[in-house]
Amino acid sequence: MYSSNIGAMVVKKRIPVIPSERIEQAIFWLRGQKVMLSTHLAELYQVEPRVMIQAVKRNMERFPDDFMFQLTDDEFSNLKSQIVISRRNGVKSLLLTY
Repeated sequence: MYSSNIGAMVVKKRIPVIPSERIEQAIFWLRGQKVMLSTHLAELYQVEPRVMIQAVKRNMERFPDDFMFQLTDDEFSNLKSQIVISRRNGVKSLLLTY
């Protein structure tokens, strides 16, 4: 739980706890690194993938150069055969990984 001050009123909000198993299932080894797909990360943050990608791209200066990379067609095909990815979930370009 966290508090935020809005004028003289203090608002307390509950932040939902995401089970560690759900997070662990969304982590993959790719190019020798542990990564999460943009679609899975957006799901954890409860936003559409395109919204999250736009936010990251607007704030690129806040992230290190190696923060994300784009999957190649072959990488996407390999992941698609390993997990259930039927489409790119609204992402028109190749999936990004973080």
